[in-house]
Amino acid sequence: MLGNGSTNSSCPNFTVYRQAFAGEVCKLLFMILLVVAITLGNAVSLLVFFRIKQFRTSQGYLKVSLAVADMAVGLVVVPYSVYREANFLTYGTGRESEASERLACSIIGPIFAGCTLVSISTIFLLSVERTIAVLKPLHKEALVTKRRTVQLIFASWAVSFCLATIPLLSTPKITQQYNSCSRLCNYAFPADELPGPYWHVMLVFPVFDFTLLSSTFVINLVTFAAIHQNNKTWKSLAGELQVSNRLPCTDTTAAKTISILTFAFFAAFSPIAVFVVGSVMGYLWCEFSFYAFWILTSNSCWNVAIYSIWDPKFRQGLRELFNKAVLK
Repeated sequence: MLGNGSTNSSCPNFTVYRQAFAGEVCKLLFMILLVVAITLGNAVSLLVFFRIKQFRTSQGYLKVSLAVADMAVGLVVVPYSVYREANFLTYGTGRESEASERLACSIIGPIFAGCTLVSISTIFLLSVERTIAVLKPLHKEALVTKRRTVQLIFASWAVSFCLATIPLLSTPKITQQYNSCSRLCNYAFPADELPGPYWHVMLVFPVFDFTLLSSTFVINLVTFAAIHQNNKTWKSLAGELQVSNRLPCTDTTAAKTISILTFAFFAAFSPIAVFVVGSVMGYLWCEFSFYAFWILTSNSCWNVAIYSIWDPKFRQGLRELFNKAVLK
């Protein structure tokens, strides 16, 4: 009787443990799949941009910057999470001292934050470049040069990584730690303290990101309005001259691609902004933090898919790239 009773009482606990273990395995497999998708997708993007001559433009340089930032997430940030979770599932512990964990996260955490800011600022620069091309087509070559583009790219990287380290340098109580909820290296607050005024430095991230993303939306609206006006003018002239009334769609395609990238980042970053504001106010959203951060992380492998669907030049570049590979 006692033996049967103890067995029956342990069965629910074993079932819960098995379900929890299966959930952790699924999360680990998702992380591994994400590493492969981010690395391969952005490697293909970089090969297309470097090997195909028609992409060696100012816009191509900006897309290379975006791909490099995404690649860093796939090669540095996510693999560390895979390592920690694999150790936890295998040994039941991270098997890392607190000092080594802090050292690793002090490098990986700012890389994750900095690359995210680089991606958003690069999309902003892409939208500005496309707007200049539409509004000032005759002056584009003089205004948007490769040298200026490279300088802006370096500036965006410098500013983004400076912002990523501001919380760590300005407030000693904020550190970088591996978070068991988000499964990533995140900014950490003292566990035994209520939210203080120094925590508000974390709000620099949502303010900066939403300012850039909102500005990008406005710039894209101006671009589409100009494209629509150009189409109307072209059609009226085409009717008088009896030529084709179809305007070349290069600007429209590029503007659509940038708009979709902007919307993707806006959708991916919104949960993070909610989480950061909630953390500053003292709320602990463990399960929500995992989904929020990994939605943002998975955004690093969307770019190649967006290019492939919406950009015919990119698809042509892929065909040329793989044709060359097959011939070799």
